[in-house]
Amino acid sequence: MMSSIPLLAATAAASAAPIWPSLPAVVAGVLVGLSLGLTGGGGAIFAVPMLVYWIGVEPSTAVGISLLTVAVAAAVGAFERWRYGQLELPTGLLFATAGMLTAPVGSWLAARIPEQPLLASFAILMLVIAGRMWRKAGEPAERLPPYAVDPGSGPACRRDPQGKLRLTSRCATVLGLAGLCVGLLSGLYGVGGGFLIVPALVTFAAMGVPRAVGTSLFVMTLVGLSGVAAHVGQGRPIPLPIAAGFVAGSIPGLFAGSFLGRRLTGPLLSKVFAVAIVCVAVFVIARSLLAG
Repeated sequence: MMSSIPLLAATAAASAAPIWPSLPAVVAGVLVGLSLGLTGGGGAIFAVPMLVYWIGVEPSTAVGISLLTVAVAAAVGAFERWRYGQLELPTGLLFATAGMLTAPVGSWLAARIPEQPLLASFAILMLVIAGRMWRKAGEPAERLPPYAVDPGSGPACRRDPQGKLRLTSRCATVLGLAGLCVGLLSGLYGVGGGFLIVPALVTFAAMGVPRAVGTSLFVMTLVGLSGVAAHVGQGRPIPLPIAAGFVAGSIPGLFAGSFLGRRLTGPLLSKVFAVAIVCVAVFVIARSLLAG
């Protein structure tokens, strides 16, 4: 009973505050939505730094706002991609279920790892992923049909000539393990995980980049909603003016990103995604050095 008093007081204070969206939050939300629509990831790793260093939100609160924004925007984007046939529901459900199991474990670990080693490992992971995405973008793909990949590609998963995934037990195991890792890392670093999901789908599910983007948005919706529930359940209210601004800006930004993404080739999307990851990694490293 006593533990509920701070949460009730915080909720009452939040209710008394104006809920009109904050203009800087709207602008930042547009950038987050653009990133989500274009690449299927990156929104959260852009959202948290903007919330902390531009808008001045505390890191723990920034995580909750980011997860809420990513979940809402990703849900809209996933529906849009599904309309264009760029979403694999069974693969996304398998990934999301596994990720939601380990995300709380990642959050638990994050509270027990010193900040600097955590940020350093985060930046290194991002650089490794960016390097792999850039190399993959250089592979010839002219002979591949749109939104499909070579049926013989992938270390464990294969596709039939029509591009449908053959979900064998070995393939399901690999995707489940990848989902567990993504959920763990998402919880550990407090992000939606799209920048990890897209490369994992491309690498392990033998999936083309445009379809991996749509599936990633679906996964991020479920993982983001579970993160928001955990955030609120732990007694950390989300400030409505900033959250409303982020969500309001993210929707048009997402549609703009999706519009551009459908008109860019898979290799170009991979390179854009890799450059975005490197930029954020450099930013994280620079902030860590300045803080050290």
